[in-house]
Amino acid sequence: MCTKRSLILFFFGTWVLTGCAARRYQSAPIVPTESAARLESRNLRDPRLQTFLEEDVGHPIAPWPLKTWDLGTLSLAALYFNPILEAARARVAEAQAAVVTAGARPNPSMSVVPGIPSPYLFNLDFAVPIETAGKRGHRIESARSLEHAARFDLADSFWKVRSGVRTALLNYLLAARSLDLLRCEEQVRRDQVNILEQRRSVGEIARPEVNLARVELSKTHLAISIAEGHLAEAKAALAGAIGIPVAGLRDLDFSWPDLDSPPSADSLSPQEIQRDAVLNRLDVRRSLAQYAAAEADLQLEISKQYPDVQIGPGYTYEEKNNFFTLGLSTTLPLFNRNQGPISEAEARRKEAVAAFLEKQAQVIAGSERALALYIAALKELAEADQSLRKLQDDHLKVMQQAVRLGEEDRLGLNGVQIETSVVARIRLDALARAQSSLGELEDAVQRPLDPSDTFPINREPPGLNKLPKDLRP
Repeated sequence: MCTKRSLILFFFGTWVLTGCAARRYQSAPIVPTESAARLESRNLRDPRLQTFLEEDVGHPIAPWPLKTWDLGTLSLAALYFNPILEAARARVAEAQAAVVTAGARPNPSMSVVPGIPSPYLFNLDFAVPIETAGKRGHRIESARSLEHAARFDLADSFWKVRSGVRTALLNYLLAARSLDLLRCEEQVRRDQVNILEQRRSVGEIARPEVNLARVELSKTHLAISIAEGHLAEAKAALAGAIGIPVAGLRDLDFSWPDLDSPPSADSLSPQEIQRDAVLNRLDVRRSLAQYAAAEADLQLEISKQYPDVQIGPGYTYEEKNNFFTLGLSTTLPLFNRNQGPISEAEARRKEAVAAFLEKQAQVIAGSERALALYIAALKELAEADQSLRKLQDDHLKVMQQAVRLGEEDRLGLNGVQIETSVVARIRLDALARAQSSLGELEDAVQRPLDPSDTFPINREPPGLNKLPKDLRP
């Protein structure tokens, strides 16, 4: 009877200890007003952002806050603020938890059958499950492959955020330049109208000629209003790409030193571009990781043809007699040998192969198309540069010299200045297409192609070391 009481106490103690070790639920409510207030308070003067930037660039940043921001610093700020990355980080944490789940060993089981109504009957069984054929290893391999896929997805999210910042900064700077050109043209056209008014007042020209100049001046006024709207829109898009409100960009300057000189076509090798598209693209590498998971899942389903076993001792107390047993149990594969799940896993592996080949073909075609568009845009930009330089050197300077010598009047110079402004805007449009095409080409290979751009896409994604240890891949 003493042995029976000891076993009962053992069972009760085990139950209490496992209950004490259980993890408690902690609520994490979402309060929209509080989260909105935090988002609205974000800005590029945040001292925590300074610490984040200094850890990534490896040297102190002074003075702070920065007055001028470029693509590199804005990209890092976006990696710090942009809420899109939180979802990708959460998926990495989920994938890491799945690895823990896959590696967990099944718990033993214990059953207690007291005698009712007789107190002289008692039965206790303890069973330890044993997995066979390497099932646990295959589960872990599959989960680790999916974790790698989640990490590639996180890095891909980093690149997309950087790409969005590049596009937004490009549009903002180009919109600002376009507005400056239009304002200069407005001043020239205003001078033109004044000159024509003076000539009409002395009877040299008729009113229709003045009216025509006024119409062109009004068109320029309207173009300036439209350009101001585009600039405000581009600034809002830049703030959104970073993950802060527009007010967070107030009183800041933005620069792009090499904006007017994109990489030449000779510096880009088609073979290197295609190789980078095949090997460097994060979605291609993610597809490979997903294929590895599908392969491990197939091995797991094949290993399930071999049943697991349960082994454990048993104890029975009956009429003051103690009986000890050693039991073994298993599932008999009589009616099926897991054929259905194996076929499903084989089909998923084939699907993963097809998805990888499809993605690979898409990125190769996309890189070739992006390179062709970029080369064409560079040729267009070169022609626009040549036209603008020729106009400035051969016409504008000559006309300015002629006006100084009294050989030409101001109206002739005014006309050349307007022509120069129009060609400058054409050249700006060509530059916009060239830089946009370069951005598409960088997206095709997912790495910077400008030598001055050192965005660290090929190493561990920046900012990852700022995560809690239990969330780092």
